Amino acid sequence: MNIEGHPTRTIRPAADGHGVDIIDQTRLPHTLEWARLGTLESAAAAIKDMKVRGAPLIGATAAYGMALAIGEDASDARLEHAYKVLYATRPTAVNLRWALDEMRRALAPLPAARRRAAAWARAAAICDEDVAICSAIGDHGLALIRAAWDRRRAGGADRVNILTHCNAGWLATVDWGTATAPIYKAHDAGIPVHVWVDETRPRNQGASLTARELSWHGVPHTVVVDNAGGHLMQHGMVDLCIVGTDRTTAGGDVANKIGTYLKALAAKDNGLPFYVALPGPTVDWTIANGLRDIPIEQRAAREVTHIAGMDEGGVVREVRLTPEGSAAANYGFDVTPGRLVTALITERGVCPASRAGLIGLYPEHRNAAAE
Repeated sequence: MNIEGHPTRTIRPAADGHGVDIIDQTRLPHTLEWARLGTLESAAAAIKDMKVRGAPLIGATAAYGMALAIGEDASDARLEHAYKVLYATRPTAVNLRWALDEMRRALAPLPAARRRAAAWARAAAICDEDVAICSAIGDHGLALIRAAWDRRRAGGADRVNILTHCNAGWLATVDWGTATAPIYKAHDAGIPVHVWVDETRPRNQGASLTARELSWHGVPHTVVVDNAGGHLMQHGMVDLCIVGTDRTTAGGDVANKIGTYLKALAAKDNGLPFYVALPGPTVDWTIANGLRDIPIEQRAAREVTHIAGMDEGGVVREVRLTPEGSAAANYGFDVTPGRLVTALITERGVCPASRAGLIGLYPEHRNAAAE
């Protein structure tokens, strides 16, 4: 996507050949800073501390983390150590495990002398594959937005309104995004899209990240508080919802940023389509029941009790929101049952949020998919 007119990826090998450069997303939206990852430990910290976040980008960063580890020591023991360290960073996003499995599968059969080059090549390929996947998601989602715009235009409307939650955008992937890929494709095709951006407490990924990247690319948008979505839907101000997912079960349940379930309920009540955009590697074929089987990350209470922002003097400060001594719970994700999802938008097409729907697009998983 574009930053001030320059095509940019969120992660890239360092130009000097020493490590990997990432956009430090904890510094956005006020400051665009690149951070250098030079070791396994720095890659793991970047994932855990959410300098990078979003299931596809977590997977890509983990792949490069494996490459960094192998660059230091190409032994079997180091390979397994790196796998365990990176796997422990974020429990919900299944792309993390997928990318680590891909790296181990590519490297384990090779002699140590060949592993370093192979690790960097496979990590780069994972990034390129993610870009192609997200672009294809955008193409399939574009057809849905175009159809919504045709209906709205026939009724005299001057734009199509899309509500999204959290950041399933370019900043959550290597490029294009998942939920935002159809939006970018529609905008670039001349369709007058407008995006309602949930602020997405407690880390404000909507207000800080989605709004930032939409602004960079010139897409009209409005930031709203998390609980405004239902009101907007009731008053005919939303035409469709598109969100992302960190893990999708073989049965079509989706785990996404906390608050997604409430948006799906409101969409259902108002008869609005609720789409979930996802790449194939985000499907966890080993589980079918999301409420029972998806681990829900519980993050630090400080993310709830404190908030950072830029003061009038241009200084970013953190302030406390809650009284001293008040306990805070910080559930990172919730699970939206497949019955509330209108359809899944994947790189292979659009399908019902069900086992049959997913197997129809990914028949190679028929025997492995949990019932």
